[in-house]
Amino acid sequence: MTTASELLSRPSALALEGASQDLVAKLPALLMEARRVAITVAQGTHGRRRAGPGETFWQYRTFEAGDPSALIDWRRSAGSSHLYVREREWEAAHTVWIWIDLSASMMFRSHLASQSKAERAVVLALALATLLSEAGERVGIPGLMEPKTRRNAATAMVEAIARGIGALDGLPEGGRRVSRHSEIVIFSDFLEPEASLAARFALLARQGSRGHLMRILDPAEESLPYQGRVDFVDAENGEHYVAERAESLRDDYGARLAAHKAALAQHARAVGWSPFLHHTDRAATEALLALHMHLSGLEKAYRATGFVKGQPPAGNDP
Repeated sequence: MTTASELLSRPSALALEGASQDLVAKLPALLMEARRVAITVAQGTHGRRRAGPGETFWQYRTFEAGDPSALIDWRRSAGSSHLYVREREWEAAHTVWIWIDLSASMMFRSHLASQSKAERAVVLALALATLLSEAGERVGIPGLMEPKTRRNAATAMVEAIARGIGALDGLPEGGRRVSRHSEIVIFSDFLEPEASLAARFALLARQGSRGHLMRILDPAEESLPYQGRVDFVDAENGEHYVAERAESLRDDYGARLAAHKAALAQHARAVGWSPFLHHTDRAATEALLALHMHLSGLEKAYRATGFVKGQPPAGNDP
């Protein structure tokens, strides 16, 4: 882990470069972890399956008002007091873009978590790519990896990240085109100013994509568990904020977190996007299950929404 003293003893650009190189070295191990996470989630779901045009039988469901009578399966309905409809599985491949924010703030890890936010984002992204590719979906990274139906999507994604890690510094720019009627999943801490985030979401939404925002935070960024004199460092620009009594900031910090959360949720709703929240001290399977169930249209019992984060910047361990 990069300590506060190490970050303060060198320019932030060099710190970020070192953290990025460290992350690249960890990619093979993160890929293995992602595969384990994907297997765990896959065992509890039916994959990214949904009703639609196709030849493969998927499931029976009860007849609903508005369903054409021609869809009723009379053989299945004969022994029941209900009418049943036979649904086929939707077989057309869909395009899902995945973006992993690997900016400086994502490299943060406190003593409360076993992984940095960036490492957890990579694990979740690779695990999601594994599940989607096994379901026959096209997976890509805007500007780095064209979406294709491939069985080794996670491996291809690792290679793309290693080659273009510098391009993943922040949220996707408007110039990175995403195909119309596709979906984009963004893994980030979303620490940019609210107005900047709103403009970025609106720009991507105008391209015709449906967005899903997985916010990843360290638990220390939620609870501000620091005591006494703490030198908080903004990982993005190196600015310092020295708090003589860090515990005295908690109430105001919490209020600003709540305000930021409400604003971001509003921006997401404005473009019809779905917000999720995950903490790095929780199991990666929790976040992946909620996201995967949502993408599959089965999220009602699993969805976890919300945004939380504000200022002052999260500090490194004192």
